[in-house]
Amino acid sequence: MLCWEDLPENMKNESVRYYYDILRKKKLSILLKRGGDIVLSLVLLILLSIPMAVISILIKCDSPGGIFFKQTRITQYGRKFRIFKFRTMVKNAQNLGPQVTLKEDMRITRVGRLIRKLRLDELPQLINVFLGEMSFVGTRPEMPIYVSKYTDKMMATLLLPAGVTSLASIKFKDESEILDKFDDTEKAYVEAVLPQKMEFNLEYIEKFNFFYDIKIMFMTVIAVLKK
Repeated sequence: MLCWEDLPENMKNESVRYYYDILRKKKLSILLKRGGDIVLSLVLLILLSIPMAVISILIKCDSPGGIFFKQTRITQYGRKFRIFKFRTMVKNAQNLGPQVTLKEDMRITRVGRLIRKLRLDELPQLINVFLGEMSFVGTRPEMPIYVSKYTDKMMATLLLPAGVTSLASIKFKDESEILDKFDDTEKAYVEAVLPQKMEFNLEYIEKFNFFYDIKIMFMTVIAVLKK
């Protein structure tokens, strides 16, 4: 964990300091978190290599375009990285509609709809976790355009690596259905959804420890199975 003086200037405010002091006392959990990420991501990449290969073939046969969706996101300390997901939309979908995805989004492919429902599109993020760009549990990485709208308090969520899952991900597992109700989905996400998600993310920092991460991972599995 960086010293306070080494944090980016846009993170040095009193709201962030509160959460920084909480995490500073949990250095062991932070070390265990990274160690667990390395071991588990490597094991899963090996065990899931064949299923991931099958998904790759299905995506390639289903529609034109690459296998992976890659996009710039923000992780710990405001660093940019390229997130990996299986492509679930038509080629160049980002140029054909809003940045957020709706429930009945016409850009989603047939195979894409299935793997999104089962959250299999998230599997390539195991690469991001292994590289240290993400963790299994943490704030879902946002695009720079949304991070630029963070309040001082929200900046505290960048004290830990971005996560594959989180409390907010579980609570807002039906996010696309919520956004379907609004005409301006981009505005609705920034003004209505994002602030609520951030409250859960900040709650996570306050409660954070290695075993709480394990609990959230189990909660995620249960939420996916129920869906």
